[in-house]
Amino acid sequence: GIHARAKQAHARMIFAEGDDPHVLRAAVAYQRGGFGEAVVVGRESDVRAKLEAAGLADAVGELEVVNAANTPHLKSYKEFLYRRLQRKGFDRHDVHRLAARDRHVFAALMLAHDHGDGLVTGATRKSAHVMELINHVFDADAEHGAIGVTAILHKGRIVLVADTLVHEWPETEDLANIAEHAAGVARGLGLVPRVAFVSFSTFGYPVSERAEKMHGAPDILDARGVDFEYDGEMTADVALNMEAMANYPFCRLTGPANILVMPARHSASISVKMMQELAGATLIGPILSGIDKPIQLCATNSTSNDILNMAVLAASKVG
Repeated sequence: GIHARAKQAHARMIFAEGDDPHVLRAAVAYQRGGFGEAVVVGRESDVRAKLEAAGLADAVGELEVVNAANTPHLKSYKEFLYRRLQRKGFDRHDVHRLAARDRHVFAALMLAHDHGDGLVTGATRKSAHVMELINHVFDADAEHGAIGVTAILHKGRIVLVADTLVHEWPETEDLANIAEHAAGVARGLGLVPRVAFVSFSTFGYPVSERAEKMHGAPDILDARGVDFEYDGEMTADVALNMEAMANYPFCRLTGPANILVMPARHSASISVKMMQELAGATLIGPILSGIDKPIQLCATNSTSNDILNMAVLAASKVG
């Protein structure tokens, strides 16, 4: 399973938000759980005080605490960042401020320089803001193929929804790419991927521009010769309910879809949040995929256990 893979990897995990008690609890649990080494970005005095306040005073000596003041690598971090941002309106003063004062950027720079094996962040700031900061260091945008996959756990079923984080208005080629990355995430979670490109229409009717983009995505996957099941476009009930799917005997899915590729980010995000609020579903993610290094974002309402789970996903390289 995922936990076994994470323990085998024994990853050095960077926790970017060392000023947050939930993050600190997760970091301690990660290291004590045998998953690997936890590295916390923060000020030593602040980390110590918050661990003590959380009843974890005995963990003060266990965690490695890193910051811009105690790292010997700040100069190389700033040079790397300046090379990336110098033609995007950032001068050396801007770069210093980002590298030395922003924990998300600093943690991403650590990861980019192999001073950690994975990164967990986002527990204290909205994901869109954190993604902007990560993109200063990594190519984690739609243009470079990054996507976000949210796992919905409900009534014993796991359904993945994509893209819930990156692509605002994916084109047909983007939709095929999203399907491939989501299939990789599904396999990382131990699932056999079955992809449905979902829309308000089913297999060509009614016709609309957005539905046509969903309709064309399977053709691209046909040409690529991918090794997982997919079909579309179809409505969500056809994708998830075998009785509804039986009305379309030509459908290539052998079972209910466990990956729903959505027409746009807003429909993906709305869908998962509605499942959480109206049906009481458990959400995991968005799980980031398509980035050079394992980076996972936590929701701002994450518990320490939620943050630990995202660290385990990063360690086992799901995505």
